[in-house]
Amino acid sequence: MTDVIRLDAVTKRYDETGPAALDQVGLAVGEREAVAVMGPSGSGKSTLLNLIAGLDRPTSGSVTVAGTSLGGLSETALARFRRRNIGMIFQFFNLLDDLTVLDNVLMPARLGGTSLREARSRADELLGYLGIGRHADAYPAHLSGGQRQRVAIARALMNRPPLLLADEPTGAVDTATGRHITDLLIELNRDGQALLLVTHDTRLARACTSRIVRIVDGRVDEAAREAAGDISPDAAEAAR
Repeated sequence: MTDVIRLDAVTKRYDETGPAALDQVGLAVGEREAVAVMGPSGSGKSTLLNLIAGLDRPTSGSVTVAGTSLGGLSETALARFRRRNIGMIFQFFNLLDDLTVLDNVLMPARLGGTSLREARSRADELLGYLGIGRHADAYPAHLSGGQRQRVAIARALMNRPPLLLADEPTGAVDTATGRHITDLLIELNRDGQALLLVTHDTRLARACTSRIVRIVDGRVDEAAREAAGDISPDAAEAAR
């Protein structure tokens, strides 16, 4: 299996005299794989996500995503790379309130130079798939939290990225909506989408992913690695 993410001995320091936010972290995620990253607040999860997304750079070590080493890319090249290769889902949606649902979803494709006709076709496909096509002309403020998260997922998938990064994707929605988002992430992975999920929710991690990686004090805790898929089908269903 080809790796869609590979981190080799990655260290990140924000303060030369303080502890490392990440310390010699190694991680590999294969194509079509779903992996959860868990750990207490301040453990380095957000730093890890930012490095994989090319939003930050390691102090040492290498980050490779979709076969490209991010270390040699300029900021402009990193922005182009993200548009093509990484979809991001955030806890609080990060939608633009002055744009309609359709225009929010179209934005990555339009920034990437896709023709309007092709982009519109892809957006209509995604909005239909996610069950929110009737809201295409609505503004985010008029949608529920679950609907806004579905718009955010459609936007993240717009350019068919090989990697989907999800940061607490059910953290800002109610329990019932959280179950729907969980089911959607499971379906996306079954359809072949590689997924890296950062969460505090063990039930979400176990339901959506086949492997859980735990980070403690900036290091991957090898002793705490677990195969999420090892739980029974009944337990997985209960987690959802």
